[in-house]
Amino acid sequence: MAVDPRFGFEILKQDGEARAGVLRTAHGEVFTPAFLPVATYGALKAFPHHQLDGFSILLANTYHLYLRPGIEVLKAAGGLHCFMNWYKPILTDSGGYQVFSLAAHRRLSEEGVQFKSHIDGSLHFLTPEKVVEIQRAIGSDIQMVLDVCPPYPATAGEMRQALDLTHRWAERARRAFIQAPTAYSYPVQQFGIVQGGVDPELRQLSYETLRAYNFEGWAVGGLAVGEPFELRQPILHLMGRLLPSEKVRYVMGLGTPRDILEAVAAGMDLMDCVLPTRNARHGLLYTWHGILNIKNARYKSDFTPLPPWGYSAAYLHHLFRAQDPLALTLATAANLHFFMELMDQIRHHILSGTFQEWRREILFKLMQRT
Repeated sequence: MAVDPRFGFEILKQDGEARAGVLRTAHGEVFTPAFLPVATYGALKAFPHHQLDGFSILLANTYHLYLRPGIEVLKAAGGLHCFMNWYKPILTDSGGYQVFSLAAHRRLSEEGVQFKSHIDGSLHFLTPEKVVEIQRAIGSDIQMVLDVCPPYPATAGEMRQALDLTHRWAERARRAFIQAPTAYSYPVQQFGIVQGGVDPELRQLSYETLRAYNFEGWAVGGLAVGEPFELRQPILHLMGRLLPSEKVRYVMGLGTPRDILEAVAAGMDLMDCVLPTRNARHGLLYTWHGILNIKNARYKSDFTPLPPWGYSAAYLHHLFRAQDPLALTLATAANLHFFMELMDQIRHHILSGTFQEWRREILFKLMQRT
């Protein structure tokens, strides 16, 4: 498959293993490291994405979009970009994690995975090829292959079985993608997913098996399924050493400030998580002084303005106590603004050559809770 020189990944500066770069897609550039807010159904919960200043890419979910609104609606709209009125890049995961999380309602086979819809109980069957077809209908710029995401902890036998199936599915997905590497006439990219849990040997085996397929980018899966930070950390750094430096690297599902900083230090370029939006709906706000619970009584008379719009902590506390839906929007805006600032600062310090020192200085503050 010919490489289009207008698209791909370029490293602009490194500080240790941390990289600042630019990922070019048909819907624009993504300056990395970048955090992807999660718009599962093509929408950020409680927040209108036309106000998403500072972010250049979103993540949407193949499994959920396949079930609702359905592929025919998305095709009629001209793809998800048109449907949701977002003309910047979109990344879609394959549905592998959702299948993992619905373990009681799915059955794996060599051919694919059968599962029951969490909406109405209807039966569906996904194959690696069908997932490529669905993502082509969605029109996402970056598309993930269908994989098996084993739980933590898993036995050695379970892990190896999941890995072997992931590898065979990846080969089939790559063949299906190469036959038509476009969506709605623009070029798209496909990422391979390295699995293997917290076992370094399995991680290396997974990459060595998949590298022959020459994916446009690489993802690290299975590092946000319950394993402790102490086991996750060395795998992140191993992946930073194994994955090719000229390709963009995406670590899936990591989203605490601590995890983001560690992933960047390990050489990762993209990361996503529901935490900024989900925790906002519970009144947990990320700040440069740690995580604050805006529902706590101490904020009842705290008139400190909160970014990005300047509403006071006391006012947001009041809205949560009154159960006003506006509270969810204001809290989500505050969290997304913090994550945007965090990524801006990370890129600034990498470009300035001060990332490692700055990371050590702020890490303790970011982990505080008030």
